[in-house]
Amino acid sequence: MIHSLLARYHQGTHTIGYPQEPAPEMPARYQGRPIIDQKRCRGMECTICLDCCPNAALKREPTGLLSLDMGLCLFCGACVHQCPQEVLSFSRDFRLAAGRRDELIVNSIESPTDVRLDQLRRKLIHRSLKLRQVSAGGCNACEADTNVLGTIVYDLGRFGISFVASPRHADGILVTGPVSINMKEALLATYKAVPEPKVVIATGACAISGGLFRGHPEASAGLDEILPVDLYVPGCPPHPMSILEGLLQLVGLVPRTASEK
Repeated sequence: MIHSLLARYHQGTHTIGYPQEPAPEMPARYQGRPIIDQKRCRGMECTICLDCCPNAALKREPTGLLSLDMGLCLFCGACVHQCPQEVLSFSRDFRLAAGRRDELIVNSIESPTDVRLDQLRRKLIHRSLKLRQVSAGGCNACEADTNVLGTIVYDLGRFGISFVASPRHADGILVTGPVSINMKEALLATYKAVPEPKVVIATGACAISGGLFRGHPEASAGLDEILPVDLYVPGCPPHPMSILEGLLQLVGLVPRTASEK
């Protein structure tokens, strides 16, 4: 026993210090918040990036500006590699969560705004947010990155946030997947079982917009067509840091400005 304790002591602390300390630096290959350099774009005469996007996340506005919908984006990077003008790039900023669907539309380099629950729900939840995770037809990528938050590195429980088995013990639901027809009834039943006032979180491109399944008769075009959504966390799948940062903002444990790296 003493040898195990000594080994653990020498290993040191593995849990990240965020948000009291700066966030860990994201890997060089990580593709975070998109940046669009409108000055480089050739405007209406060029459609290379629009044509290569597999999920139609890029759009040319009537003004001629290029915009990217993070709710549709798969963060594959095809647009970055194909654009000869280097208009698009992905930063290593993991702060992607938004409280409104339209805040997922990026057309320049502006920073995202703060995410907050209303005063009543923040007072009731305080530092004890319990969530029921619902995989509504997902591929398990978003589910896996959500589960990572329970590991020693992230230790979601230290913030008073945890996942529970029963929706009756939950303050809200965290939904992944495109909400297939076969899962819609189960999702609605789970939502109904959560006591009021409740929280709804859409995690990943599929939950936000239907992802690659958008337009398919067996899948929805976004969770907000079915339920009111309080938090959107884009990605395919979202990095655990993006999910963590969104949850901490939601309950008021970290302001957007304090989460900058």
